[in-house]
Amino acid sequence: MTRVPEQSPAPDSPMTRPAARGDAEPDLWSVFGQSKAVFAALAGPAHLLEGANPAFSAAIGGEGRLRIGAPLGQLIPELADQGFLELLDHVYRSGRRHVGRDGRVLLGSGPQAREAFFDFTYEPRLDAGGNVTGVWVSGVETTQLKQAQRLTAEHRALLEQIARQAPLHQVLDGMARVIEELSPDEVLVSVLLADADGRHLRHGAAPSLPDFYNRAIDGIATGEGVGSCGTAAHRRQAVIVTDIATDPFWDEFRDLAERARVAACWSTPILARDGSLLGTFAMYHRSPRTPQEADHALARVFADTAALAIERHQAEQGRLAAEAKARAARDDLAFLLETSTALTRSLDHHQVLRRLADSCVPALAPLCAIDIVEAGRVRRVTTAGPTPRDRELLASHTPFHDAADDAVARVLESGLSEVARRAPTGPGPWPDLGVTGYLCVPMADRGRVFGTLTLLTTGEDAFDGRTVALAEELARRAATAAVNARQYTQRVALARDLQAGLLLPEVPAVPGADIAIHYHPAGEGLDIGGDFYDLFPLADGRWAFMVGDVCGRGAIAATTTALVRHTARAVAPLVPGPEAVVDAVNKALLNRPDSHGTGFVTLVYGHLAPVENGLDVTFVRAGHTLPLHITDDGAHPVDAAGSLLGITPSLHLEPHRLTLRPHESLLLYTDGITEARDGDGDLLGEERLAEAVGLERPTAHDVIKAVIGAVHAFSGGQHGDDDQAALVLTATPR
Repeated sequence: MTRVPEQSPAPDSPMTRPAARGDAEPDLWSVFGQSKAVFAALAGPAHLLEGANPAFSAAIGGEGRLRIGAPLGQLIPELADQGFLELLDHVYRSGRRHVGRDGRVLLGSGPQAREAFFDFTYEPRLDAGGNVTGVWVSGVETTQLKQAQRLTAEHRALLEQIARQAPLHQVLDGMARVIEELSPDEVLVSVLLADADGRHLRHGAAPSLPDFYNRAIDGIATGEGVGSCGTAAHRRQAVIVTDIATDPFWDEFRDLAERARVAACWSTPILARDGSLLGTFAMYHRSPRTPQEADHALARVFADTAALAIERHQAEQGRLAAEAKARAARDDLAFLLETSTALTRSLDHHQVLRRLADSCVPALAPLCAIDIVEAGRVRRVTTAGPTPRDRELLASHTPFHDAADDAVARVLESGLSEVARRAPTGPGPWPDLGVTGYLCVPMADRGRVFGTLTLLTTGEDAFDGRTVALAEELARRAATAAVNARQYTQRVALARDLQAGLLLPEVPAVPGADIAIHYHPAGEGLDIGGDFYDLFPLADGRWAFMVGDVCGRGAIAATTTALVRHTARAVAPLVPGPEAVVDAVNKALLNRPDSHGTGFVTLVYGHLAPVENGLDVTFVRAGHTLPLHITDDGAHPVDAAGSLLGITPSLHLEPHRLTLRPHESLLLYTDGITEARDGDGDLLGEERLAEAVGLERPTAHDVIKAVIGAVHAFSGGQHGDDDQAALVLTATPR
């Protein structure tokens, strides 16, 4: 640096500068005099201030702090603990220049203190002899650049938080704190969020505003003249209030602002990409203040950042809501499917209704009652609740069918669901149960309401639309299941009664004979079996017996069975023997109307009479399974040729005669027994059956037990897909 002679300091205007010591110093002052770079001349080891430009004066707090000839340590005492005076001492003693980058310095004290950053140079001042006489201080304040860099970094961090889907309150609170920390003047940031309808603003973030203030403005309306934020939200444009004390927008909130010690408020609307209102971004100041262009730019940047965060949050909330809705729909469907399965599993309609009540508690409500109309009266058929006491209290209440103030009666009459956030009207155990609401849903069959499903709440929860829809769908399915179960029960009873009419009510007592019968229809009892048997008396002490199998099941089989039995009973006393009876049955089958069936019939028909040494038996076999003659040496098939009945008028029947000696038996059975299958699909067959019953001779019932045991053991307890019938004739000693 050019050396300059030492001169005494002297003030000058418009800047304070030392007297020229050489050719170079006037040039330096020309360069730095009006520059925005700070510049000062210090002299001697005490660093006496000889001169400084206006930028230096502004940087340290104004011309009021400048006193020419005073040591720098006295003018700016806060430098003493920050290392800057030590650096000046080092430069003065060593004569070596010092350059600093982004030096941080706190200027001022107390509330007026501010943080500043400088790129600076300490240059030794030399006289003509090369002696150090002082220090030139020059530099550029980088505070705004530093703040801009930090602001940019913080803004980037906020964007990263948004991208990571950080919680909205965390993003907004962090954004407010960043602005408050980096602003050169004290500023208090507030973010308000708009309701879905855009008519009110809710608290979003305001870390430095008092809690009472945040609570007071939470929920303010959007509208003209409603403070800065309400007006900005209404106008969809920034609203600048430089002095709250005089602005009419703050008439309703002026006392609140005074308590919060805020004097200015600049509010910017936060808008979505489609222009809809998301909220407001406001900057408060402690004293009246007009924003600069940099303030407007800052507000726009962070309003856009807040918009991004809010839109991202709303999108995420929408996604979560959609997932929750889909999950709820899946859960509801699973609940309906599971409950429907449980309902249809039972074939008893009362059991169906009990399962309905159990399914509703506690999934839909803590209490449930089901009422149905029977014989013109309302009857409570089942209840469900958390304790036996609750169930008993509900069961003790009987709705009145014709009572206008009874919910069950109204729903039965109207066929419409009824829901209320109160206990049902009319008498009932509602106080004891703590009932606070009810839902009554009709159960109908082809438009006729026959019952109701009533759900009761006992807490603060109320029935929402989802619960109402679930209850109505559940009631609809339960009604169908209950009606089907009732119809099934009626059909089973009808089939049982009809089947009983086609079979012997009881086994008659036959002199000289022990008789046992086994009959098991296939399926669940809805259809009438095609197997049949009969035993009836004839003249002269003789008895007729038969075992047969009709092709098919149900009503058609029933008519054919009745035709065979009644024909045999009618003609047996009139014709000479079994062959003639079976021929008459065949003619009757051939003459039946097509509507009564066209299937064939297999039959064993015969006559027996007690004789001195046992039973005299004569029978014919028309296409049926071979009877088994059980003697001391086992069971033997008895073959007698004969064709199926109901196919052709020409029958080929060969009567067979045998004598059953005491304790010998004749087993007649249908093919449902020999066609029983094991796990591999193999048939029981005649040989296995003969083997099983060949050892059983004491009584007819023992033979039947052996037949049943053989079938169960071979099939693993399964009855198979065909009817099973067996008739045992055992000769007894005279």
